[in-house]
Amino acid sequence: MPRIAEARPSAEPSSAGQKARYQRILRAAAKHGAANGLERVQMHDVAKDAGVAIATLYRYFPSKTHLFTAVMAQQVAQLEEATTAADLGQDPVAAVTEMLIQASRQLLRRPLLANAMMQSNNAAHASTVSDAIRIDSAFRDLILRTLDLDEPTEHDYRLVRLLEQAWYGVLTQSLNMRVELADAEADIRLACTLLLAERSNAVT
Repeated sequence: MPRIAEARPSAEPSSAGQKARYQRILRAAAKHGAANGLERVQMHDVAKDAGVAIATLYRYFPSKTHLFTAVMAQQVAQLEEATTAADLGQDPVAAVTEMLIQASRQLLRRPLLANAMMQSNNAAHASTVSDAIRIDSAFRDLILRTLDLDEPTEHDYRLVRLLEQAWYGVLTQSLNMRVELADAEADIRLACTLLLAERSNAVT
């Protein structure tokens, strides 16, 4: 379990140079997380690999919780480039299912990094780790957009929240070797079918 994030806000990069350093830090963190897992990652090693001073690293990321939650936020943001159901002419529920399965496969290719990100996100307090809120918001919006819902209802938000929780739980079990990948994917398909059935084009 990562150390609980320090109760102070992290700095946000603004200039081009700061943004470049920020991205180098995230890349270095992902590299070290994939190779070593959360507990064995050393902030000094990340700073050295990113070519920044340790003080710069801590200004943006006061703890490993901040750091790996930010890595996860970046990966969720990359999912937003996925093709939507409207673009594919695909059933929206099938599109969400495929998106979640592809995201799972991508994460499970680097299980130590996936565990580092998920442990950090679990430990992140929304008041001190702003990326935790970004993750929730981006993932929710991605699912709603893939469902092609321009005006989601409160019921839609609730279903999406339940689906996120189901996916997160299935992924955690897979990372902990408690379910095989094929079973995990079958569980994801079932969760999407059960929770989003009313949004399927196949519903009569």
